[in-house]
Amino acid sequence: MKKIKLSSRKAIIEAAFQTYSQRPGASLGDIAEYAGVGRATLHRHFSSRKELMAALAKTAIEELNECVEAATIGAQSHTEGLKLALAAIIPLANRQWFLSHEPVDDNQEIVAIYEAHIAELHSEIEAARAEGTFAPDLSTRWISEVYENLIYTAWTMVREDEATSSQAAEIVWRIFMKGASK
Repeated sequence: MKKIKLSSRKAIIEAAFQTYSQRPGASLGDIAEYAGVGRATLHRHFSSRKELMAALAKTAIEELNECVEAATIGAQSHTEGLKLALAAIIPLANRQWFLSHEPVDDNQEIVAIYEAHIAELHSEIEAARAEGTFAPDLSTRWISEVYENLIYTAWTMVREDEATSSQAAEIVWRIFMKGASK
């Protein structure tokens, strides 16, 4: 069987995900070494850490969107869709973790993508609210912030080996629904 070799760019992105998930302050030299490429090759693809972070953010967001789309395609309600999305997002911790520790909010393209993600989440929350899922005294933003922060908490618990992804998803959903439901 022939071994599949990633392009240098893909190898760098994969190495960056792996390295930054363990050592957020790793240097570009560390990334190049882990990717098996020279620093010059890394710099041909990414002129700076900032540019690499933007590429990682775009990749992570695309993966997140694809994963959520695939997980929710058969959802019978918006509430079930939120639950399925949550369960699909938690295993992506290592691919998403760096976003919470590395500022990319000066990149307007990333900001626009993130704002569209939040708008879609708000729309799903509103649709679930119309199904009778959420307490009327909680704002959509409040529910959204709780949902997002519980995902972060789940990622932390999985990273620290205190729960599996499925256990964390179950716990987070239970806490979310007890706190936000009618």
